[in-house]
Amino acid sequence: MALFGTDGVRGLANKDLTAETALNLAVAAAHILGEVGAFEGHRPRAIVGQDSRASGEFLEAAVIAGLASAGVDVFRVGILPTPAIAFLVAESGADLGVMISASHNPMPDNGIKFFSKGGGKLDDALESQIEARLEESWERPTGLGVGRVVQDDSAAERYLFHLLSSLKTSLEGITVVVDCANGAASEIAPEAYLRAGAKVVALSDSPNGWNINENCGSTHLGNLIAKVKEIGADLGIAHDGDADRCLAIDAEGNIIDGDFIMAILAKEWNVSTVVGTVMSNLGFIKAMQAQGITVETTAVGDRYVLEKMLADDLLLGGEQSGHIIMRNFSNTGDGVLTALQLMQCMATSGKSLSDLAKVMTKFPQVLINVKEVNKSGLDTSAEIAAEISASQESLADRGRILVRASGTENLVRVMVEADSHDESLQIAQRLAEIVRSELG
Repeated sequence: MALFGTDGVRGLANKDLTAETALNLAVAAAHILGEVGAFEGHRPRAIVGQDSRASGEFLEAAVIAGLASAGVDVFRVGILPTPAIAFLVAESGADLGVMISASHNPMPDNGIKFFSKGGGKLDDALESQIEARLEESWERPTGLGVGRVVQDDSAAERYLFHLLSSLKTSLEGITVVVDCANGAASEIAPEAYLRAGAKVVALSDSPNGWNINENCGSTHLGNLIAKVKEIGADLGIAHDGDADRCLAIDAEGNIIDGDFIMAILAKEWNVSTVVGTVMSNLGFIKAMQAQGITVETTAVGDRYVLEKMLADDLLLGGEQSGHIIMRNFSNTGDGVLTALQLMQCMATSGKSLSDLAKVMTKFPQVLINVKEVNKSGLDTSAEIAAEISASQESLADRGRILVRASGTENLVRVMVEADSHDESLQIAQRLAEIVRSELG
């Protein structure tokens, strides 16, 4: 089974993802990047950060040991969001970035994401080369050739300056509740919104190493919705564990997902083309068409969204899950940056979030995660393919179906959209049963 998924390496910390694996990954990454010329003519430097998981402590130590033993100077930046690492790599001219995080996954999991020079994620080919070179024998540097390790205490402030410099107006008058998921944004997000002028109420902003994503954050919106309605806030913002995405809640408690956020930004910014994924809601696509905006779609994963944006020189793209890429400011999904830009749309337009969200009407969507199945057999199952084809034919242009193996978890996702929720549910349940029967 491949070690890298759609968003780096991820698994149960100290079982699937061990200290030895982390060290070997760091060494292999240093070797591969060195061989492709990334370190040519200078002493290589890396930025290493993590989210708030307790397991990140030993994994960070292993990654740093691997990089330094391979001759890479390492700058430790501590607990910061994933997009902060991407920014710091680009801003400092570092050759490599490593983020230790499992994003929205539960606490026992952890993961490792690599960033190349400039702050972009490594492409599939480089990841495959790294995986192929794990645990190879190598000649270790000694003396002056060994990497140094430095604590970078200015990193958070530089990242905050970057976030706030994206704004053209104050957010004064806006009250926002932010759920930090007890994760990497627990300090950064409330501080950024406060400095931008908003009144801020923070939830789940006390990480202790074990409570990241625990009944909070973008995967558990109940607490945030309740607080927004309780205090009459203008909106709520929910981050995931590493804050590379966000979801929003309007004043009435309605969920404003990534499709809505992209639709709002696309209209307010008057872009001609926006990049979504195969998971983008049909309502988003139709809304953009009504605005004269072209929608390009990619496979699921913000890295594929970015590839399309770079290839076609486009400024806005993202995913329904809340990964939004705004190339005017960043080449990766950034939940705090997204929230700031969304609130700026409210401030400059004078409209509430619910009014801005009227730009699109979401098609009823049912998503069923079929767990504990052999997801690798999905593409070769004739029975599943036949049922998908028959169901799509019955829907015609009234809806769509997507059945895909998760790139980050051991499950198959069954997604059905239709103009009727009951029909979506019926089709999704039938497909989920067939997937379970065929792959279980």
